[in-house]
Amino acid sequence: MASSDTAVTMHSAEDEHATLRRVAVSSFLGNFIEWFDYASYSYFATVIALVLMPPGDPTVALLETFGVFALSFLMRPVGAFFWGHMGDKKGRKWALATSILMMSAATFVIGLLPTYEAVGILAPVLLLCLRMVQSFSASGEYAGAATFLAEYAPANHRGLYCSLVPASTATGLLVGSTLATLMFVNFGHDSAFVTEWGWRIPFLLAGPLGFIAHYIRTKLEDSPAFKEMEKENKEAAHPTHLVFKKYRKRLLSSISATMVNAVGFYLVLTYLPTYLTSYTTMEASQAQLATDIALIAYLFIIFGAGTLSDKVGRRRMLLTACGAFFVLSIPCFLMLGTAVFPVVIAAELIMCVTLSLNDANIACYQAEMFPTEVRYTGAALGSNLAYVVFGG
Repeated sequence: MASSDTAVTMHSAEDEHATLRRVAVSSFLGNFIEWFDYASYSYFATVIALVLMPPGDPTVALLETFGVFALSFLMRPVGAFFWGHMGDKKGRKWALATSILMMSAATFVIGLLPTYEAVGILAPVLLLCLRMVQSFSASGEYAGAATFLAEYAPANHRGLYCSLVPASTATGLLVGSTLATLMFVNFGHDSAFVTEWGWRIPFLLAGPLGFIAHYIRTKLEDSPAFKEMEKENKEAAHPTHLVFKKYRKRLLSSISATMVNAVGFYLVLTYLPTYLTSYTTMEASQAQLATDIALIAYLFIIFGAGTLSDKVGRRRMLLTACGAFFVLSIPCFLMLGTAVFPVVIAAELIMCVTLSLNDANIACYQAEMFPTEVRYTGAALGSNLAYVVFGG
């Protein structure tokens, strides 16, 4: 009898571990797709401007391309309200499975858009519409993935598992950057291959990747915390209203913690190549290589920072990161200004370590800030409001 009970316990533990693994894979893949698209749009911006924007001044076309990106960012808070509400009412599984399908479908269609030469002004209009759909659906991805992982993960390893979310972000940026670099090096920015089909490839890849993530998510059960809340009939009638009424201070704390991450993330991992080529004497290829090295280092550091937070606590890690940013930012930029490759790499690695202390913990911190009935809403609003104002 005892041996039978032991076998059942072992089988149950194996099932839980397999479920947690599938949750981790689906969360990683969904967030990866979002940031792979972000990187692809940024790195192929000059090509998109050439193909989809009105002909004329290249600088104006490029500004229009990034203008589309900026306008679509305004959909983030709208999406946060919607997906947060639906994630707390219909379940984390439903919100994540639906949002990834919508986001990957819109990304895929961007890869099929006709050129400005073929359809005129309709090309940039369609691009703007699809970018808005992307932004709307993506606004529930980061917070939703963090919430889902946090509710499934063992409490003593929650920081480690939630660090998968920022790790997938960096992986998406790295793969997008690598793909664009390889294509430009081998074919050139304005070659026929790149302008006709090359720039479309990363967007078309989102279709099958999104379907795989959607399929995995539909096969999962909702989180134990959400099912327990449903069983006890504790769900909030209006999660958004409750967050602003009862948990307003927590929301402000979430936004405050995230704004450091929003500035630091976009600065360190996306803007520095532009800064180095525009304001120092460093060549573009060296500037991009330095950032790619920093991204790879960040991927290794992020899991260590997440594991450390399980031992010392999220709050202490976040406060340490704030202090490090305050003390180290100016010295690091002075190092960047030398344009000496080893010195630039050293500066970026210092900033990456500092960012990792914050970034590894922010997703888990947001999920832990709110009770189950408003967790998705609180996390989505905290992250998206901060990213729109201080990141976008």
